[in-house]
Amino acid sequence: MQNQDQNRLYVELKNIVPKNVLTTKNKARTWTYGYNEKYNFVVVSKTGQIDQIINISGLNVALPKAPKDIFKRSKKKEEQYWEPKILPKQLTRIKSIFQWHDTPSSFKNEWVDYIENEFNYREEGFWFINKGIPTYITGTHYMYLQWTKIDVGFPDFREANRIFYIFWEACKADKRSFGMDYLKIRRSGFSFMASCEGVNMGTITKDARIGILSKTGSDAKKMFTDKIVPISNNYPFFFKPIQDGMDKPKTELAYRVPAAKITKKNMYLNEEQELEGLDTTIDWKNTGDNSYDGEKLRLLLHDESGKWERPDNILNNWRVTKTCLRLGSKIVGKCMMGSTSNALEKGGGNFKKLYNDSNVGSRNSNGQTKSGLYSLFIPMEWNMEGFIDRYGMPVFNNPSSPVLGIDGEMIHQGAIDYWQNEVDSLSNDPDALNEFYRQFPRTESHAFRDESKQSLFNLTKIYQQIDYNDSLIMGQNITQGSFSWHNGIKDTKVIWTPDKRGRFFVSWLPEMSLQNKVTIKNGRKYPGNEHIGSFGCDSYDISGVVVGKGSNGSLHGMTKFNMDNAPSNEFFLEYIARPQTAEIFFEEVLMACVFYGMPILCENNKPRLLYHFKNRGYRGFSTNRPDKTFNKLSKTEKELGGIPNSSEDVKQSHASAIESYIEKHVGLDLVQNYRDSDEMGVMYFQRTLEDWAKFDINNRTKFDASISSGLAIMANQKHLYTPAKEKSKISINFARYNNKNSVSQLLNK
Repeated sequence: MQNQDQNRLYVELKNIVPKNVLTTKNKARTWTYGYNEKYNFVVVSKTGQIDQIINISGLNVALPKAPKDIFKRSKKKEEQYWEPKILPKQLTRIKSIFQWHDTPSSFKNEWVDYIENEFNYREEGFWFINKGIPTYITGTHYMYLQWTKIDVGFPDFREANRIFYIFWEACKADKRSFGMDYLKIRRSGFSFMASCEGVNMGTITKDARIGILSKTGSDAKKMFTDKIVPISNNYPFFFKPIQDGMDKPKTELAYRVPAAKITKKNMYLNEEQELEGLDTTIDWKNTGDNSYDGEKLRLLLHDESGKWERPDNILNNWRVTKTCLRLGSKIVGKCMMGSTSNALEKGGGNFKKLYNDSNVGSRNSNGQTKSGLYSLFIPMEWNMEGFIDRYGMPVFNNPSSPVLGIDGEMIHQGAIDYWQNEVDSLSNDPDALNEFYRQFPRTESHAFRDESKQSLFNLTKIYQQIDYNDSLIMGQNITQGSFSWHNGIKDTKVIWTPDKRGRFFVSWLPEMSLQNKVTIKNGRKYPGNEHIGSFGCDSYDISGVVVGKGSNGSLHGMTKFNMDNAPSNEFFLEYIARPQTAEIFFEEVLMACVFYGMPILCENNKPRLLYHFKNRGYRGFSTNRPDKTFNKLSKTEKELGGIPNSSEDVKQSHASAIESYIEKHVGLDLVQNYRDSDEMGVMYFQRTLEDWAKFDINNRTKFDASISSGLAIMANQKHLYTPAKEKSKISINFARYNNKNSVSQLLNK
């Protein structure tokens, strides 16, 4: 179950720049590295020329224009792939810049072009022909592939890593970005790639500090000693500065004297002119909320950030370390963050929030995401070991004939087919399955799959629906927007406006004849579409909170079975937000009810919303608690409507309503009680599904979406909760007489 773009890491954008502008600026080489506000893309080219423009995870990136001469391993198309070049034997004997200065001029003349080209590739990137296709890799990616020794020797070229490095280069180039937040699969090579960048930046940057954090201090130390230090030590002499201290340091790698960029112009400079130090260090810190607090960082390598367990908190740490990367409003450092995710209660929940706050498509007035980072996710099938061909491309499905892999082994099975077999084998072990999903996710939902032990509802069905929704192009099913009064005049007609900044998400809009259907009886307004559906709401009364963050207001709209031109038994609206004031929330809820012409059932322990409805003349929209007759209601309940949240019976009825709805309308119905076994349920709202998956009946306050969605179901099914009529206790006994004699005699006295 995949959408058509599932197996695409980027989308090529056409006609972003007028052809004449592109030609003129390329000729003049005037494209500047960094964010281009006019065309809303990030230029990663350092040549002044651009060509292809792609979108990666919502970020538009302009790539360099290909040079005329591109490296080609072979003239045969099938033999064209990435292969690292071996350092010439003559240069392996030279261990430092000082030894280079001691070599004869003839030797320098022989090798200066080679060395200068390597510096250019490091700076501008590298082009090579890959199976007939001109392929660009960034300078950092080139350093990783060509000059980085990892545990298995040289790294493989993978298309997934190519896109990763282009995205990272865009993060570095974009003045609005603090770096990247990479949601990855297990054994994707991120730790080595991050270490490579640490060494690459550390060996060319003056007066800089590069830091390392991981899920524990020992993990950060291991990354430093087992990756950073060996990578640095294995650099060729022309890239390797002189270190201060031991060859194998345990806590800090200090670069004091740089490896000068060797060019034809400076190849004859004497040693004394080369002794200006870099004064750049790479170190690691123990895991904690205040790691690197108060320090200035040029680069922060943040590994395993989805596995910070209590008392450590990645959110608190990022709030602190973020300040280490800026001076006032200017961003002076970048963070390369990446991880798989733990279960939500084991650090994954905080990482999920940080990842969601890094969505490139959602920015504040300063042009930054909420976290400042840019999120990137690459599905499992793109980076699974054992399923990459020698051109760096994944084998998705079982091939018709074996494919030669990058490791020299033949690939007989596709990554997706392998993955599905694993999923099928774990279908009876929910926790093992969810762990596999987190380790090898095909979707973001897989990556944040939670443990199943605490779930009240049918997790199998919920996750079936979540996975199915991931396969859809949600923009075709859900519209984001806002409601407003016509011409700003309250209590007239409500207008719906699509708006990416809106707080409402809707999957169905009623036809014009059903919109704003309000009836008036005895001067009171009533919903005209009660026969079609209802709303449920979890409200709040206080605009601001003194300490911490208050819960969100939540509203759900749901249809019931109907004969009108509307879906039946479907949720059609989701609103989970906390506007600046409670009054804004109240008015938005009211407008939604008026637009759809449907009643609303709310919990009455937070009565301000209900008073808002009553004072505006909409008491008729507020549904009374269905489990009591009107004459049994309290005075307040008669005045406002609503249902209490303190009653144990109400709590159980509420949970039971959600449970029943999930069984009937969510996921697959394999026993075919309600629909064909291959027909998926219709429930488009992922946040609500995820809330159901975590719902705890003993701690309901955290689950705003569950509360409001359950109330919507109860409102539509209120007949199920109507108390049975009491049988009359009055007994009428007629007198009985013996009439055999002339005088009637009364019996049974």
